[in-house]
Amino acid sequence: MLERLSTVGDFERPSSPRVFVVANQKGGVGKTTTSVNIAAAMAMRGLRVLLIDLDPQGNASTATNIDHGSGTPGTYEVLLDGAQIADVAQQAPEIANLFVVPATIDLAGAEIELVSLVSREQRLRKAIDSYLAVSDHPVDYVFIDCPPSLGLLTVNAMAAAREVLIPIQCEYYALEGLSQLLRNIELVQQHLNPRLEVSTVLLTMHDARTNLSASVAAEVRHHFGDRVLSTAIPRSVKISEAPGYQQTILTYDPTSTGALSYLEAAREITTHRYEEERA
Repeated sequence: MLERLSTVGDFERPSSPRVFVVANQKGGVGKTTTSVNIAAAMAMRGLRVLLIDLDPQGNASTATNIDHGSGTPGTYEVLLDGAQIADVAQQAPEIANLFVVPATIDLAGAEIELVSLVSREQRLRKAIDSYLAVSDHPVDYVFIDCPPSLGLLTVNAMAAAREVLIPIQCEYYALEGLSQLLRNIELVQQHLNPRLEVSTVLLTMHDARTNLSASVAAEVRHHFGDRVLSTAIPRSVKISEAPGYQQTILTYDPTSTGALSYLEAAREITTHRYEEERA
């Protein structure tokens, strides 16, 4: 059982940092939206959160209003040059307790450049472990936002994390390709990170008015059981608009259904018992 040291409001603070990889090789399922808004929700409730943008598109950096122009030190330098996370992480301007390691377009070539490096799959893990060990301010949660692929960047993230958070959209092709993701997770467990587990599944783009959303949600809950959060994120124009203003939905429209849903999902993650049951 994991000991819970304290609470922040109704958010529980873990006794040791929880490191999540947010992964799904299918594009458009809400990986970045989920990474950014869950991280923001926790940080706004007083938890200290590190968000690592591992997608060359840099959308998580954009949504948190973090500078990520070409040449800005970030995940590329961490992976390829051995830079320290503490030296490249930036404080999110509008959210106290949220620190972001930005992704720049330079990261687009990292997949190829990593191939020839020693311990290429473990470089992010070493950087995170080093950061967590020496940080002056203990981090409660780390979220790694992955690109929509199963290449070396995502493998690095899976090797570094303890838990996998899978966003699944409530649409017809929701489970298509999911078996490949789960197979890759199994391979990482076998060869790189035996402690990695799929602990959390979040339903996104849910429309309570349609039978399709209901049937997809039922199928996902049947397959993953109690790993599926009770909270589903609704399809929302506001959620889609927020990144255009370099904001999370929590700061763009904090009273919207999307913001409240992500806040509840974040709270649920902090109290989710799957990890303790398995430990």
